[in-house]
Amino acid sequence: MSGTTTFEAEAYLDGVLGRRLDERARGWVAERAAEVAAGVDGVRFAALLSMASRFVPTERLEPDEAECEQARTGLRGWNPERWDLRESARARLVLARADQESEAFARDLEDVFRYSDEGEARALYKSLCLLPAGERFAWRAKEGCRTNIVPVFESVACDNPYPFTHFDDVAWNQLCLKAVFIGAPLWRVYGLDERLSEELARMALDLVDERRSAGRPVQPELWLCLGRHGGERALASAEREFAGSDRLGWQAAALALARAGESGRLRELAQDAGDAELAAAAQGALDARPDQGAFRIFHDRSSTRGPDLPRDGRIFHEKESDER
Repeated sequence: MSGTTTFEAEAYLDGVLGRRLDERARGWVAERAAEVAAGVDGVRFAALLSMASRFVPTERLEPDEAECEQARTGLRGWNPERWDLRESARARLVLARADQESEAFARDLEDVFRYSDEGEARALYKSLCLLPAGERFAWRAKEGCRTNIVPVFESVACDNPYPFTHFDDVAWNQLCLKAVFIGAPLWRVYGLDERLSEELARMALDLVDERRSAGRPVQPELWLCLGRHGGERALASAEREFAGSDRLGWQAAALALARAGESGRLRELAQDAGDAELAAAAQGALDARPDQGAFRIFHDRSSTRGPDLPRDGRIFHEKESDER
């Protein structure tokens, strides 16, 4: 397992759970983890994962900055910010298995996946990145990306280094476009900027054209899939977006130009655009650090989906920001 060991993940979860669970829940997790470590059959393993719902609440884990840094240091790309306590407890039980590299463990885990409810599935998918020989579970993770249940999809796709490490290009591109289709935060797909490609850009631009042909607005996140790979087709598509009236589209297309290195065109828009809001979008993109995190604005529904969207470019995070 790249960057961490199962023991380190166990210790991390013990720490964050120990600081948050009450005595009863903490004791239950410790006792059941010890039982699993001593050896259980597949039926008992599944039962214990299910039983966590009786003892551990679903409150958010909410790790502090030090705990987030510890997670990032332990495993590159692992971000437990959106885990909850019950998911963490279930992951701890999975990691308690002493036979994680065995065929028996892989069979038992697949059985649990097959009969899991939504909460169990989320925990299991989030756990995959913490397991040794993770390539064994690539098929299962790809199955998780086929679901239309957004929280389950996000458990595989978002804040999780597993797809970046183990998905081939076909599965990776499908994950990215599926995120756009179902409204998952594509900017939280770990490693997206490192795995942009001409093929992903082509697929995204095809969808842009399809949306326009159907008279529908272009999802802003599609512009995130381009980087420097869209070529002249991407530049022409961005100009067409600027000719429309969708403010979110202007901002997304402006960010796409920044990501493509087209700062000259953005400066022209900022200085000469006849519409003040379009000029602000261009200036905002120039001022932004145009990595994938810049697209988080399109998932902050409190500020970007309603009528009061800021008009001065301040919605973009600035280059000097140290936000993760």
